[in-house]
Amino acid sequence: MSTSIPVALPALVRTLLSAAALVGALSTVEAADLPRRAPPLPLPLPPAFTWSGFYAGVNAGYAFRNSSSGFTDPTYGTVTGGGAKGGFAGGGQVGYNYQFTPGSGFVLGVETDIQGTAFAKADAAYLGTTPYYSVRPSLDYFGTVRGRVGYAFDRVLIYGTGGFAYGGGSRSANAAAYPYTLPDTTRTGYAVGGGVEYAFTDKLSAKIEALYLNLGKRSSGTTYYDATNAAYYGAGRNDAGFGLVRAGLNYRF
Repeated sequence: MSTSIPVALPALVRTLLSAAALVGALSTVEAADLPRRAPPLPLPLPPAFTWSGFYAGVNAGYAFRNSSSGFTDPTYGTVTGGGAKGGFAGGGQVGYNYQFTPGSGFVLGVETDIQGTAFAKADAAYLGTTPYYSVRPSLDYFGTVRGRVGYAFDRVLIYGTGGFAYGGGSRSANAAAYPYTLPDTTRTGYAVGGGVEYAFTDKLSAKIEALYLNLGKRSSGTTYYDATNAAYYGAGRNDAGFGLVRAGLNYRF
């Protein structure tokens, strides 16, 4: 009885060790047969922003009339006062841009706009102490057709612009008292300037722009003295140039 236990223990230990080795070998084989997990693929980068495409928007700003008070009439002498004032200008624009390389790169475009104006009334004018009434038409609207050349730094676009400008308005209230040829109510000229635009979404961008517009040559015309009303009537001096500073919002299609 006492001699059988020592003999059985080594045999049992050997059996357990053999079973453990077999289980380990099987586990190794099964692990080798399992498919290996592939590393995750990198997320695709978003496409680079581009300014290419059509857009439309609205704008508003202030027009600075380039007119000093007074001028010299060739027949009657110095006219004092009558300086034109600036005022609100607002409207809309449409255009198209083409960017040569997405992200950063040169941008070419074309834009047309039309604005309504609300200029302040000009100062009263006098020839000596006698009233001098201008028969020039008002500038109630103007527009431009311009090219744009710029460089984009991703969502920031800096550009210069220039092209054709036009404008028009209504006859002066004093036109009926003037016996000579009246100035035309429509005007043409040019516009030059520049600006910066920022796209804060893929569809919406905001801009700040400054333009100088010139709508025709300066001319004085013929002065007429109306003895019945004791007043002078004339075309005065037409300071056709004015500056415009405006902000705008564009929607890109």
